[in-house]
Amino acid sequence: MKNIIIAFIVAVILSSCDSKQGPFPYTVTKETANRELSAAMKRSFENYDGIHPFDNELYSQFKYTELKGLDYHGHDGTISRRDPSKVIFENGKYYVWYTYRNTIVPPIGAARAAESTDSIPSTDWDLCEIWYATSEDGFTWEEQGVAIPRPPKPEVGWRSVSTTDILKWKEKYYLYYQGFLEASGKSGDYCPVAMSYADSPNGPWTPVKGAVIENGPEGSWDQYAIHDPYPLVHDGKIYLYYKSAFNRPGNVWVAGGLAIAEDPMGPFKKHPLNPVLNSGHEVSLFPFKEGVAAIMVKDGNEHFTINYAKDWVNFEVAAYTEMTPIAPGPFVPDAFTNTTDGRGITWGLSHFTNAGKNGINPHSILARFDCDLSQDIHDPVMKQTGTFHNIDVYFKQGINIKQRERINDQTKKVKENKRK
Repeated sequence: MKNIIIAFIVAVILSSCDSKQGPFPYTVTKETANRELSAAMKRSFENYDGIHPFDNELYSQFKYTELKGLDYHGHDGTISRRDPSKVIFENGKYYVWYTYRNTIVPPIGAARAAESTDSIPSTDWDLCEIWYATSEDGFTWEEQGVAIPRPPKPEVGWRSVSTTDILKWKEKYYLYYQGFLEASGKSGDYCPVAMSYADSPNGPWTPVKGAVIENGPEGSWDQYAIHDPYPLVHDGKIYLYYKSAFNRPGNVWVAGGLAIAEDPMGPFKKHPLNPVLNSGHEVSLFPFKEGVAAIMVKDGNEHFTINYAKDWVNFEVAAYTEMTPIAPGPFVPDAFTNTTDGRGITWGLSHFTNAGKNGINPHSILARFDCDLSQDIHDPVMKQTGTFHNIDVYFKQGINIKQRERINDQTKKVKENKRK
């Protein structure tokens, strides 16, 4: 009897609490977070910078503009530009570095890598150099030529140098990049990180012999590839983020790691919690407030999100996005200032790898993206949550022949079962 009375009292109290709370309010305030909430609504108040994307400084749409000033040889596939670095502002103009391919024929594909030669590339990033361009306004660019040529064999990068990023440290400049020792596709896409330095963004660049960041030991997640080196300055040190692909054979997983050094030459020490990012095909980050934000592109469960780590290591999803720039190289004014109040980004360069058609003229082009991932502006257009595409964009994502056959078989089975 005593237990029944206690249960009745508890039920009355709970019922009273429910009635006092009432329905979820039409007008949401900060006090709304104090009520009992579902898991979904609790995330809205606790996981993001704002309870609505309009108020979330790490949410943005992305808008794209075709660049002027760069020639692609009639888009025949022999010239390609891809994987832009961060954009920096020096000497009264913007600078960007990128992977540049100028070959006698378009790439023949990784599956035919054994047929590649010293003049026939296997992939779009094979037989490449690192070039750079400058701009007065960020829309029209003037190509300045090669920054990092391929070194002589057998030095790191003799086959191809690609996917670079820039660091400014104590009035000197450092380019980190992938250095290939064989045609991509022959035994994977494997390479370490190489580096060159200069007193001016215009060069000349002096290469450092050997690898600056070595691949991991056998059996580790980054044993074969250290790709997309991306340096920032934090806590008086160089925080270099990178990616690697692992979990082979099987469903390949692409994730991001962190290596830290007190000097641009190294040694770089990999963080014990690596990988620190669980998604994203390319690596692109920027200081934001006291922490760092990462644009997560394509691969992984958290693709097309903005991640944020207050401590620069432990990242959480800060926003979900769409039409995220591929291989973004943002303009990050405080990338190297050791800031504790990162202001964010509003634009940068990215690439499109489908400027041509596979098997005919495959190549990549650079483009400009604009966004509002900044504390200093508030652009309502960039904060909208819907993007409308031409209907053809959807119909081009059609099913293939095997999928159609599977669907036809399923339909046939449904009809047969219906007759029984």
